[in-house]
Amino acid sequence: MATILEVAKKAGVSKATVSRVLSGNGYVSQEKRDLVYQAIAETGFRPNLLARNLATKSSQTIGLVITNTLYTGSYFSEMMQHSARILEQQGRQLLLVDGKHSAEEERAAIQFLLDLRCDGVIIYPRFLTIDEMDSIIAQHRHPILVINRRLRQHDSYCIYSDQQRTSAEAVAQLIALGHRDIAFITGSLDSPTGRERLAGYHAALAQHQLVADDALVVEGKWQAQHGAAAVETLLARGKSFSALVASNDEMAVGALKALAAHNIRVPQQVAVLGFDDIPLAPYTIPALASVRMPVTGMIEETIERLVSMLDGGEMRNRKTFAGELILRESVGPGPFYPG
Repeated sequence: MATILEVAKKAGVSKATVSRVLSGNGYVSQEKRDLVYQAIAETGFRPNLLARNLATKSSQTIGLVITNTLYTGSYFSEMMQHSARILEQQGRQLLLVDGKHSAEEERAAIQFLLDLRCDGVIIYPRFLTIDEMDSIIAQHRHPILVINRRLRQHDSYCIYSDQQRTSAEAVAQLIALGHRDIAFITGSLDSPTGRERLAGYHAALAQHQLVADDALVVEGKWQAQHGAAAVETLLARGKSFSALVASNDEMAVGALKALAAHNIRVPQQVAVLGFDDIPLAPYTIPALASVRMPVTGMIEETIERLVSMLDGGEMRNRKTFAGELILRESVGPGPFYPG
């Protein structure tokens, strides 16, 4: 492999001149630049990116940490797609690193990206606690922004959607439509989003003086098969329900299939509501009502805030993003609808 010294000899310039051309720092005449680029092409020299990043103090890369259990599903594919697109428009590169299965591994993923000299890091944490995230941010000079968690000490470093409030408002809409016996399929309860959406369900019932029935709650794991299995569990328990809320659309799609298999009509007998408004939602039969989460807006805000920090801009207060209920054919009036 060619070295920087060989490039310098081939171009007839000093090593320092080659370094200035590669780093973009310092004046080099166009004639000498052309000689260096020609020598690089002829020798097949490949610059050491880590060394260059150390020299320039900027790598034009942003790291993204997501645990691999969250890679599936439209929500996270949308997040990664928009992250890559927005950063590409800015001439930056996105580096995705797996947060794996524990808080320690999420912490190691962040450090790995910092060791690669990423200019900043974005993390969608699953295992790290709020206090741990606050501590990590305080320990590092490079900005580390957190998506979908509300930090206590670093308001400017978190971008989140109020999952509990959004869930409560969606369930309240079902109650307003005359539904009283509402079943709920949770997401994974080791996930903050799963816990918060369940808490919103309970909050809406309490607000409307409805007694929560544990037999109407089944834990799911985000995939369609878990939605279908949850319906089987609910029916086996023999509890009647006029509405079913699934903590994401994949499970809602599974629930639709299971209900159809039992000849239970949607929405005439059971209304079905999901979360995340995946691209498939309008095309199910019946079309799936869903709570649209502002994934794109959150990513745009995260990257805009991160770039502002890197450019020495002012710190911005956190912004809360709200979900939007999209009513479609799978939701209709319940037995107690006043109209």
